[in-house]
Amino acid sequence: MSALETQLLCKNFGALSVANKIDFRLEPGARHALIGPNGAGKTTFINLITGRLTPSSGIIKLAGEDVTALSQSGRVKRGLGRTFQINTLFRGLSVLENVFLTVCEREGIGNSILRRANARKDLLEESYALLESLHIGDDALNIVRELPYGKLRLVELAIALALKPKVLLLDEPAAGLPSSETAIVFDTVQQLPKDIAILIIEHDMDLVFRLANRITVLVQGTVLVEGTPDEIQHDARVREVYLGEGDHG
Repeated sequence: MSALETQLLCKNFGALSVANKIDFRLEPGARHALIGPNGAGKTTFINLITGRLTPSSGIIKLAGEDVTALSQSGRVKRGLGRTFQINTLFRGLSVLENVFLTVCEREGIGNSILRRANARKDLLEESYALLESLHIGDDALNIVRELPYGKLRLVELAIALALKPKVLLLDEPAAGLPSSETAIVFDTVQQLPKDIAILIIEHDMDLVFRLANRITVLVQGTVLVEGTPDEIQHDARVREVYLGEGDHG
């Protein structure tokens, strides 16, 4: 059973087709990358998976369950996590408070728990342990808005992991980062639990080939090819439409 699957997934805006009969499978524990040129439909595809967009037709499944008509929050509760959306952070709260509130939401407690955090020391300890595992425990008491951009990325990852996802979407984790901080993100993703299936959407091809064990190439809303990193790297169609290395003679 796939961790995530789409069948003949389509999205049309009037006469414009931005997702065209996409069949996709993300296996349990996979490290799978989704790549393609600008305008390929990657963001649309992810928004369909997460429920931000409603498909024109087709099916979306999580662990074999049809979630096509399910809300975004309903998909999160069934194990779908999306990260690196920095505008979702509570910038006036500390790093630990952000993660703690997420853990409480997962447990169905709600935001009011923040006023009596000592009542759930177990959840507070879990939140801090998660930050430690991502090597940002020293930033636990720092206010989010005071953090550098690279640390914000790691806080978003901590929040996504606090929900204990079975499928994690990493939306351009290296975007906007200097090369020195890209290495930190790479090392962090490498250390994530192996039972989490990860779909990486990324333009940094070096990062893609280092992280992914399978790659899907999307072009104009259609799957062009899927394969191992080695197969993708040596595919003439990919070099032509994405890497720009085709034979133009």
